[in-house]
Amino acid sequence: MFSFLNAPTDAKTPNFHPVSERPDLFGELEAKDLEWTCAGGFVTETQTFYHFLEDETMIMCQVIHSSVGLWYPTIQFTCKIYNPTTKETIWRSINVSNFTTPPPGLDKRSCKADQFSITCKPSADPSYPEMYTIRARLSDDLQVSLDVLRPALVPGFKVGRGPNGGFSYFGPNKDKPEGYVVHRFWPRTAANGHLIHKGRAVEAKGIGMMVHAIQGMRPNLVASRWNFANFQSNAHGGVSAIQMEFTTLETHGRHGPGSGGVTVNVGSLVLGGKLATVTAETKWPDEKQSEEVEVISRAFHLSPVHDPETGYKQPSALVFQWTGRSLLENGPGKVSATLKVDVGDPTAPKGLIEKVDVLAEIPYVIKTVVNYVAGTKPYIYQWQNHAKLVVRGPDTFIPGLSDGLELEGILFNEASFIS
Repeated sequence: MFSFLNAPTDAKTPNFHPVSERPDLFGELEAKDLEWTCAGGFVTETQTFYHFLEDETMIMCQVIHSSVGLWYPTIQFTCKIYNPTTKETIWRSINVSNFTTPPPGLDKRSCKADQFSITCKPSADPSYPEMYTIRARLSDDLQVSLDVLRPALVPGFKVGRGPNGGFSYFGPNKDKPEGYVVHRFWPRTAANGHLIHKGRAVEAKGIGMMVHAIQGMRPNLVASRWNFANFQSNAHGGVSAIQMEFTTLETHGRHGPGSGGVTVNVGSLVLGGKLATVTAETKWPDEKQSEEVEVISRAFHLSPVHDPETGYKQPSALVFQWTGRSLLENGPGKVSATLKVDVGDPTAPKGLIEKVDVLAEIPYVIKTVVNYVAGTKPYIYQWQNHAKLVVRGPDTFIPGLSDGLELEGILFNEASFIS
């Protein structure tokens, strides 16, 4: 996949090719898009399920497959359960043994290990045609059993059609890239099951999303910043607003090394239980973004404040924006949405779940090859808050949408500072 021996190129040749420049934004997922690649070299591949339960408890289940050069891959299963009422957080991160994909009789969308299994299969319910089953024993006192279903009217997506859909490429020759980033989404899911914690069974029923992502190079070379937003609501038959954004280092841009700091943002809106639009936008460091464009996909940090604990300037509030063309044939037109969330400051946080010390969580063998800037430590801020999505679009999705609606829901969002 990678070529580090390309012929010499002009120093000003573009060495970053963002997926957000593709003209075809909506690419419906095919079965192969969600298969585990388990690629060699320096590749981190993740499959992550985020859900809000009926009592607003957030549960995140993630499989991480980390390849580091010639070493044997490290595979982790992580689970975070956060109750916003009690503020209790349950966290498990285990290195699994005997990881296999595909398991016998299944395809590579499924995987298993001694401690867990995740199976992708058709559902018996035509209104939810695809599903994953998650079964995990994470410790003697925590077991997870979830069925995650995708609604028929909300197809999975990547940005761009075909086998290269979803990919941003690093390096002067995108046909022989030095690295890549790719995301594939189920932007709206339903979950049913239970958790067993300290011998007590808890029903787990809720709504959420899934993302399968791959970083095809050392993580410290991919991006300096990440933003992630996952808004879900049961209003009007189901509403979802998601975004994934990263900003490249100075090393990668459209004029070669030194022209980096390029921001790539992809997102989607689900309205009235239907996939309404897919958005993707590039922010070039030498250009001001216009408001007079057909597609907007943006995240903003407002009133940043120095956090002495992490050394970074954390936002006091964030704004997420989406604008795109409706995907409904019988509801053409523009769909737009804005969400603002107040997360407080280091002395008075609002909805802060955790500041994740990344180096404390990643496997030792990855730390040995990832050279972060001296004196800096990567941190991920995680928040969960009630939020309002201000949205406008064709009435085909929701009656009255053309006049604008405020939809209440729950937002889980992350701001990652890598360097």
